[in-house]
Amino acid sequence: MQRVAVVTDSIACLTRELVEQYGIEIIPLNFYAGGKLYRDWVDVTPSEAYELFLQDPESFKTSAASPEDCLKAYRAASQRAGNILCVTLSIQLSTTYNVALEAKELLRTELPRTSIEVLDSRTATPAEGFVALAAARAAAAGKNLDEVIGAAEEMRDKVDCILLLDTIRHVYRSGRIPKIASQVGSILNIRPILTISGAVHFLSAVRNRKHGIEHILQTVRDKVGKRPVHMAVTHAYARDEAEKLKERVADEFNCVELWLAEFSPIMGYACGTGTIGLAFHT
Repeated sequence: MQRVAVVTDSIACLTRELVEQYGIEIIPLNFYAGGKLYRDWVDVTPSEAYELFLQDPESFKTSAASPEDCLKAYRAASQRAGNILCVTLSIQLSTTYNVALEAKELLRTELPRTSIEVLDSRTATPAEGFVALAAARAAAAGKNLDEVIGAAEEMRDKVDCILLLDTIRHVYRSGRIPKIASQVGSILNIRPILTISGAVHFLSAVRNRKHGIEHILQTVRDKVGKRPVHMAVTHAYARDEAEKLKERVADEFNCVELWLAEFSPIMGYACGTGTIGLAFHT
């Protein structure tokens, strides 16, 4: 039995292979499409969720993770370890951190010998995935709970994420700009480039998708240089383009780790299909 097991949420965009390799438990976040409730990661794949989104974008609504789903993940993790670290997406983007804390309190009597800690990753997408991976890799190496938390915190301080949206049409759903501004921006073909550090931040905007991809690549070059880099390519219903971007990244950077992840539809409801981006750290 490991000393520590790691739990994270579906916004971390981890691949099934990585989850199985490191025994990470996933808390699914929820969304509604056509009036029906779906659990991200469990009931549908991201691609299937985006197909539902494209059929009727206005019926697509997100919902917080449930305490019951957190409890289920904690119970499963407790079967493998006496300590649990739960890594959540940024508290500035979701209530998941608070829900995870609530579930921790609910389990005090049921699992009195299990120590559970909850860590705000201060990010999302595969950047959050890298924080969870750092914890899981430390746990796999036999580290204790404090050391696993330390590994996650160290990663949290250095991982970056940059995203290119194909449209600004749905961004009003985030509550950050008015709906009319999204509509006008969509008409003008404005494509925002965003970063995530605590909250979502506007970096730049382009009108040409090709220029946008060059912009995000240059941003990564400026930060990384020739140093070895761990990187993940993420996309929202744009696999072919993401595969091409992954090939470019492999050719242009000194990658010691490179994987492809589907962008969670829970964030995609505000970013829209066609979103593509990179999460990385040296």
